[in-house]
Amino acid sequence: MTDQTETVESQENPVKKKASPIGRIVFLILTAACFGYLYFRLNGAAAREGMSLVEYMTQVFSTVDWVPWLGLMVCYSLFYFFIDTLVVTKAMNWFISDIKYKDILPVRASAYIISIFNEQVGKGAMAFYLNKRHQIPGWEVGSVMLFIMFCEIFYLLVWASIGFAVGGDSLPEVFSIMPLISAGAAVFFVVWVLYFQGTILPNSTFREKKVLHAFNKAKPWHYMAFFLLRSPALLAAIIVYTIALNLFGVEASFMTLLPFLPVIFFAAAVPTPMRAAAITFWVILFPDNEGQMAAFGFVQHNFFILFNAAIGLIFWRKAQKDLFSD
Repeated sequence: MTDQTETVESQENPVKKKASPIGRIVFLILTAACFGYLYFRLNGAAAREGMSLVEYMTQVFSTVDWVPWLGLMVCYSLFYFFIDTLVVTKAMNWFISDIKYKDILPVRASAYIISIFNEQVGKGAMAFYLNKRHQIPGWEVGSVMLFIMFCEIFYLLVWASIGFAVGGDSLPEVFSIMPLISAGAAVFFVVWVLYFQGTILPNSTFREKKVLHAFNKAKPWHYMAFFLLRSPALLAAIIVYTIALNLFGVEASFMTLLPFLPVIFFAAAVPTPMRAAAITFWVILFPDNEGQMAAFGFVQHNFFILFNAAIGLIFWRKAQKDLFSD
């Protein structure tokens, strides 16, 4: 009897296979390649100035006007937080239930703490909170998080396409593939919407999966509304990053950054090693200012995610109280 029980338990609870280390190895290699490239470029720039790398970077950091930069970034981070929370609130209201903006604030802020390591895991934490706090089925919340992630990709692609149309001539040659990517994404988006409206493959059962609930309810105007709600954050970023670049001693204009930022933000939104690549992109896009751009990319990106996490700490006790109180 005991042997039979053990057999049944072993069948019901199979040992989970260990995740393949290949993906992790590839991430490490790409990260090492990014930092190796940065070291090569910065060391070369330092040598041309007749300085060591440490002396060169110390001089770069010493010339930055830090006080205005700090005030600028604090204001932008807060603005982004309020816009980000608004987007999540509206998406929840569209597809699930009427949840108030003030009820989303604590969980969105707290999720920034986890987002230091992975933005998508942060969204998963939001799904867990909303399931526990508002008794919303996890699959419904998960479907809204998937909708937001899907829309964020296309929102950045749209702005990247606009930026390429406006200032494509100033971009490196590698960006010449942008029109092809935009055209392919547009076709995919149209097919995606038509599929979930039942126009394409009406007998398919894939769209009936619970985790795709939000896509089944979404109308074309929902996608457009998401783009309009999210866009103020990017437009503000173009202004903020342009001013910040000048504070780092690099001349830049709003039109210069319009084609750059969506691509860099997309890289930063992807889990490591793309965060390292996002910093590297600044040096690639502004090759005449290696030191300033390496410092700028590192400081901008890390301040943003760390300050957002600090916002999360302010709301952390509130989120815990909402989650665990009776």
